[in-house]
Amino acid sequence: MSRHGPPPGLRRDWGDDDTGCSILHVDMDAFYASVELVRRPDLRGRPVIVGGEGRSVVLAATYEARAFGVHAAMPMAHARRLCPRAVVLPPDHRRYAEVSQGVMTVLRDVTALVEQVSVDEAFLDVSGARRRLGSPTAIAALIRARVHADFDVTCSVGVAATKFVAKLASGMAKPDGMLLVPKGASVEFLHSLPVSALWGVGERTQEALARWGITTVAELARTDVATLQRAVGKAGGAHLHDLAWGRDPRPVTPERQEKSVGAETTFESDLRDAAAIEAHVLAMADRCARHLRAKGLVGRTVSLKLRTADFTTSTRSRTLRVPTDVAGEIFAAARDLLDSVDRRGLAVRLVGVRMEGLSAAQGRQLTLEEAADDGGPARRRAEVVADEVRRRFGTGAVVRGAMIESSRAQLPPPAAGIYPEGQ
Repeated sequence: MSRHGPPPGLRRDWGDDDTGCSILHVDMDAFYASVELVRRPDLRGRPVIVGGEGRSVVLAATYEARAFGVHAAMPMAHARRLCPRAVVLPPDHRRYAEVSQGVMTVLRDVTALVEQVSVDEAFLDVSGARRRLGSPTAIAALIRARVHADFDVTCSVGVAATKFVAKLASGMAKPDGMLLVPKGASVEFLHSLPVSALWGVGERTQEALARWGITTVAELARTDVATLQRAVGKAGGAHLHDLAWGRDPRPVTPERQEKSVGAETTFESDLRDAAAIEAHVLAMADRCARHLRAKGLVGRTVSLKLRTADFTTSTRSRTLRVPTDVAGEIFAAARDLLDSVDRRGLAVRLVGVRMEGLSAAQGRQLTLEEAADDGGPARRRAEVVADEVRRRFGTGAVVRGAMIESSRAQLPPPAAGIYPEGQ
C-alpha cells in the first residue's frame, strides 16, 4: 500500500456505472493505529504512532501523524523528530490478528472469492453476490458499514473492473471512503496518474523512464513497447504498457499461497558479541518454525539476513535436503550461514531468518534420512507440545534454554511484531 496520498485533484467522481466492476479492494485505514484507538478513544484526533521504542521502526501511524511526514517502516527516531508530540504505543499483534480475522470473516460472508493480501487488505470478486446483495457499490457500502459496526474501525474500498485499478481506487478513497472507477473510465483514470502509480515502478524505474521523457501513465501508454523495453527491460516494458492501458487479467484467487515465512528484529543497540547474535538468530528461527506449523507448511530454503551498523545488508541462503518446520533444523542451517559471514570489526544492527520453497506439511513421505534420524520426530513433537502450551498460557510460557542462558542478548518478546503494516 502506498505511503502517500493521491496527487492533488485525482480524488474525483469518475461516474456511477458499476456494470462490469465486480472487483473490490478492501483496505483498512491505518489498521494497527485504528485498533489501538478503539482501546484509547481519548487519543482520537491526536498524532499516534504504533511501534517499539529506541531503534525500532514505525509499524503504523494515524493520519494526524502522517500529516507530519511519518509513515510505516520509517525509523522511530526519525518519526519522533518529525512529530515530537506524537503518542507512541507498543504493538499488540495478537489483537491485530483477531480483528483481521474478524474482518476477513465479514468479507467471506459476502463471497467465497476473497484473496487476502495481507493482515489489513483483500481483493473480492462479487460477481456471484450481486443477486443476493445488490450492485458492487452497494456491496462495498455494506462492507464498510459492517466493519465499522463490528470493530469500530474503518476501511476504504476501491470498486473497478480489474485488481490493479481497484487497488489504486481504494488508496485514493482513503481514509474511510469508497471510489468507483467505471470500466469505461479505467483508461482515462489511469492516464491521469503519474508513472509512479504503476505496480513495479520504484525510484530506479522511474528514473529510467524519466530519461526517455516519460513521467505520466499517459506518456507511457503512448510510447511503443519496443522503446519501453529498451528503457526498463523486455518483461518490464511489456508489463508496464499493459497496465497503462488497463490490461490486468489476474483473477481473485482465494487462499493465496504464501511464498515465504520470515521473522527479523532490530536491536536496541548494535551487537558485536557472537553469542548474543546467535541467540537472536535462534529466536528468529523459532518464530519461523512456529509460523510454519501454524500454517501447516514446511520450508526447504533457509535465508539469513544481517544488517550492520553502517546499514550494509547481507543475505545468505541454503537449500535443505528435506523440507522442515522444526526450529532446531532451521537454526542449524542459519547458524552455518551466520558463520560464513565475515563480521570481524562489524557491529550488527538487525538479524532475520526466512523460509522459502514452501509446501504442505501433511501427507509428505519421510525420506531415508528422516527415517534414520531417531531424534528428528521427537524434536518436532516437543515443539508441537510447546506450541500448545503457548496457545493456552501465552507466548512467554515456553522459552528455549539457550535464549535464557544468553544473558547478554537483548531478545525480543515472543509475541513482538515483525513487519510494518500497510497504510
